[in-house]
Amino acid sequence: MADTGIITLLLIVANIIFSYRGLTSPSFFEAYEFEVDKVLLNRDYKRLVTSGFLHVGWTHLIFNMLSLYFFSSIELYLGWLPFLLVYFASLAGGNLFALFIHKRHGSYSSVGASGAVCGIIFASITLNPGQGIGFFFIPVSIPGWVYGLMFVLFSIYGIRSKRDNIGHEAHLGGALIGMAIAILIKPSSLVYNYLPILAVAVPSIIFIYIIISRPHVLLIDNFFFKKNKKYYNADQKYNVEKNNIQQEVDRILEKIHQKGMNSLSKKEKEILKQYSKERR
Repeated sequence: MADTGIITLLLIVANIIFSYRGLTSPSFFEAYEFEVDKVLLNRDYKRLVTSGFLHVGWTHLIFNMLSLYFFSSIELYLGWLPFLLVYFASLAGGNLFALFIHKRHGSYSSVGASGAVCGIIFASITLNPGQGIGFFFIPVSIPGWVYGLMFVLFSIYGIRSKRDNIGHEAHLGGALIGMAIAILIKPSSLVYNYLPILAVAVPSIIFIYIIISRPHVLLIDNFFFKKNKKYYNADQKYNVEKNNIQQEVDRILEKIHQKGMNSLSKKEKEILKQYSKERR
């Protein structure tokens, strides 16, 4: 049984409560999930964090919470405040990395604590790379740094191929953030564990450099991208939406001028009311 701190238990409870609310209330789920257009166009940045407390199902939730529990001893090693720093920085960092990769895929959405949990796991690997990491129902384990390298390579493959609907971007981003913060908190880990750390970090850094300098390597036919489909960046989408709203408001105002306020439908009144609030 893992040595578990109170903060880990509180995070698990919070995830269960908010996930249950999201699973039973679609409107609640949609209000707090991570979605590219909602973040970039609506400037709804809270979703970078709130999405980490929602899950698509009980299996998703249980797997993440068990993973967090198994690596929760790092809370007692680092202390509760650094532990929280790793958790939330990895959560937000993972979603920011996903946002960067999918900035042209407005409908891309994701939820789950995986980015935060990966940050905790990789912080543990950084501080103790030789620790054994086992798999469910398999009575063998591998060194933590070997698991880290396999995880990074699989995430890179997943991001590049998009053969599944797993948020590899948030996993990889969260893992690297967790590793970086662990090094900042315990700089001696870089001195004593530099070889396994480099084994995990180097391929990740190379991949990130490639997608920054040559972003077209990700533009392949998959669920979120078609070569012949035209994409707009966030500013272009914002301007298009703003122009469409303005045209609709102008039409409503012209209708009022010709037929009076009573001629408006309920929806038209709501559009005009919302537009007035935004113009204040």
